[in-house]
Amino acid sequence: MIDGVKIKQLKPIPDERGRVMEMLRSDDDIFKGFGYVYMTTAYPGVVKGWHYHNKQTDNFVVVRGMMKVVLFDARPDSPTREEVGEYFLGCHNPILLQIPPGIYHGFKCVSQEEAAVINIPDRLYDPEDEFRLPAHDSDIPYDWSRKDG
Repeated sequence: MIDGVKIKQLKPIPDERGRVMEMLRSDDDIFKGFGYVYMTTAYPGVVKGWHYHNKQTDNFVVVRGMMKVVLFDARPDSPTREEVGEYFLGCHNPILLQIPPGIYHGFKCVSQEEAAVINIPDRLYDPEDEFRLPAHDSDIPYDWSRKDG
C-alpha cells in the first residue's frame, strides 16, 4: 500500500425502508479536518484523472455504481515513490479511501451505470493547490484499459 493511504471499511445498515451508512466521523482515527463535501460522477468507461494536491487530503466514498480509483506516488522522499495502487470502491465494496497530499489520483467508472463519488476533503478548495496531468499521460505508468483474465 502507498505510504499514507488509509482505508476505512464502511458498514451499510439495511432495513425494509432502505439503508444508512456513515462515511466519516470527527472521532475516526483517520479524520484530519473538514473543508467541504462534493459529489462528482462518471459515465461507464469514462476516466477522470490525473491530479494531486500539495496540502489537501481527499476522502473518497463511491455511493452509486463502481469506480476503479488509481493512485500514483510521485512524492520525491516517499518510501513508496513511483508505486501504483488500484482500489475498487462502490456498491460491491463500501469503503472510504483516504488520499494524502502529493499522491496523483484518478478514477474510471467500471459499472454499467453512472457512478457517483462523494469526496470529503480536509480543507476548502484552492485552485492553486491542484496539479493536473492528462488521464493517459505517459509520465504515470498505468494503463486504464480493462484487464481481462
